[in-house]
Amino acid sequence: MPTSTTSVPALRHPAHSVDRAFLDLERTRPDVRWDSGGVAYLSGPPPTLDELRAYVGLCLPRLPLFTSRVEGGARRSRWVTDAGFTVERHVHEAVAESPDQEEHALDTALNAPFPAGARWGIWLVHGHAPDAYAICYRFQHACQDGSAAALAFRTLLSGGEPSARPVPRQRTGSGAPPRVARAAGLAARAALTAFTTRRRGPVLPYTPTGDRRLWRGRVPLDTLRRIGDARGGSAHDAHLAALAGALSAWSTRTGVPLPRVSALVPLDARRGEEEQTWGNRCFALPLRLPVRAPAPAAGGREERDVALWRLRRVTETTARLRTEPWRQAVQDVVRFMPDRPTAWYMRGIFSSRVTDILATSMPLAEEGALGGTTVTGTALLPLLLPGHLFGVGLSLFGTWADVSFVTDRALPEAESLPRSWEEAVAELDAATTPADTA
Repeated sequence: MPTSTTSVPALRHPAHSVDRAFLDLERTRPDVRWDSGGVAYLSGPPPTLDELRAYVGLCLPRLPLFTSRVEGGARRSRWVTDAGFTVERHVHEAVAESPDQEEHALDTALNAPFPAGARWGIWLVHGHAPDAYAICYRFQHACQDGSAAALAFRTLLSGGEPSARPVPRQRTGSGAPPRVARAAGLAARAALTAFTTRRRGPVLPYTPTGDRRLWRGRVPLDTLRRIGDARGGSAHDAHLAALAGALSAWSTRTGVPLPRVSALVPLDARRGEEEQTWGNRCFALPLRLPVRAPAPAAGGREERDVALWRLRRVTETTARLRTEPWRQAVQDVVRFMPDRPTAWYMRGIFSSRVTDILATSMPLAEEGALGGTTVTGTALLPLLLPGHLFGVGLSLFGTWADVSFVTDRALPEAESLPRSWEEAVAELDAATTPADTA
């Protein structure tokens, strides 16, 4: 029997300026896929499709956006309860016909279109093994940002534990003038960066097919944290430094020159008390990745020195954004930015003339399960934007840092990217480990 929203109270929730910017992009660029998401890999016998649909139906009261649709014009759009909602239209399956068809089934889940009227979907990927399966969750980005999607993961698969995201402390009104100045400075700097960085990015070494592929790697989370701490940074800084190293190795293998690579890095801008289930509260900044090391001085340069140079450049670039005043500034910008400047800015930074890849990271949960089965790994599915080389996501789950690369099927040597990233992490780990403990 279809699961409707009759038990969910009617809601009307205003769309945010970032939501409306994504909705505008959907209307003006229908050729682009604006959906993001994630995959959870589980160990244990998979549920049936009917069992998964019943379980999702039980979770709906805690995920009001799942049962909503957008209505209203471009400037007054809002999320309202969809009276015609059914779970069957949103929860599907992709069945592997044999053990060697797991990737094919996952590709189906990654690339399947949403049914008419659906803005999100869950795919049960199974059939390749009796004791393993995956849950693929995808959503139109106008509906959610990474923080809201992580809450959906925790609600469905980890008991709803709180997020590990950092938020600024509550401040009093006495700090308003400095906050206004910092927010205005951040907005001006971001706009200047996005609209003066007009250059020709790397020429794509392939003809896009429109089919996305997912490639995964992982390292212990403590390793990334130790690398970041060694230079006053974070696990995300260590990830970006390793990403620069992986891009350098990929460029050497493929012969694709990468004279300059800018990553579009989303920043969580939700306040501590802000509802995480609705829409977007994110900001994104271009960040230059140190892919090409400077020419070595006399005597040459060891790999250790190059790895440390990349880590230092990344941590120096992100140092200001790790401080509490600038996290507050990001929140203030997102909270008060009007629709037109928001849409204008997003169109610019999404352009391949400004950025070359999208790089996001998200803390998910300490553990996860569905019934008697256990989550063993995760993968983010970031946007793959036109003209970009790929999208890369870092998900922090339990004791692991899982990296995922979403590429077009035709990208050369795409399968080597996760391994190159893991090797770059190992180089950073060796370079930041004191000699007496190595």
